[in-house]
Amino acid sequence: MSEKLYTVGKIVNTHGIRGELKIVPQTDFLEERFAKGSKLVFFNPENGDTLPVIVESSRDHKNMIIVRFQGYNNINEVEKYKGWLLKVEEQYLSELGNDEFYYHEIIGCRVFTEEGEELGTISEILSPGANDVWVVERSAGKPLLLPYIDEVVLKVDVEQKRVTVHLMEGLLEL
Repeated sequence: MSEKLYTVGKIVNTHGIRGELKIVPQTDFLEERFAKGSKLVFFNPENGDTLPVIVESSRDHKNMIIVRFQGYNNINEVEKYKGWLLKVEEQYLSELGNDEFYYHEIIGCRVFTEEGEELGTISEILSPGANDVWVVERSAGKPLLLPYIDEVVLKVDVEQKRVTVHLMEGLLEL
């Protein structure tokens, strides 16, 4: 498994005694990533260990996904994976349409105003409700929270890792 891996969730706890895990999803493609037969990878963020797994079943549960993986039928077999990440191999990423991006393509992009002033770098993407919010780390001051809406995000160039934005009134004061 020499391919790049992309995070789709974090294992936060076990669920019940039959080997199910509670996952905090970090993907917009829940149905695809957690479908029966989907191939994912357990990833230990502490030492980089990986373990390929296949989804047996999944279901929504209180803003999380409860997932059972093939070959894991007991809480004792999965408890050690708490705190690990769930990743997908690059070969399993779907083609996206225009103006659609994977998180890994956006995180790390430098953000500029339409006048050319650099604001900072996108460090995180939040999904609080109606639209995503891009967190821009700034060299001075608090992070800037940019709503991913057409009125604010004017242009995204993932190859140049550059985002051009229109700062609506009040965005910098938040």
